[in-house]
Amino acid sequence: MSNPTLTPEGYEQASQCLRTLSHPIRLHMVELMLHGRYTVTELAETCGVQQNVASEHLRLMQHCNLLHREREGRKTFYQVAEPGLESIMFCIRKRFGGEAPSGKDHT
Repeated sequence: MSNPTLTPEGYEQASQCLRTLSHPIRLHMVELMLHGRYTVTELAETCGVQQNVASEHLRLMQHCNLLHREREGRKTFYQVAEPGLESIMFCIRKRFGGEAPSGKDHT
């Protein structure tokens, strides 16, 4: 069996994105956005932070191309752009006691 590896630059990029995800508020936001799109206001209220704090978390995740942003009129909606985040969140839920969404099999 071959063992695929990344380039040193690839490992650095992966490490940067994993560090970006490694914040409780960002993980909460990702969990929410896996199930729909949200405005900054909605994410801030649900996560219990100020809008400027939520905006900064979103900016950091966008920098790693984890999120997609879409404007509709005066509102901007955010949603997950990286499909692999669903598997990452599944592993986190499984390891740290959360419930996996029904109907999803990530074995």
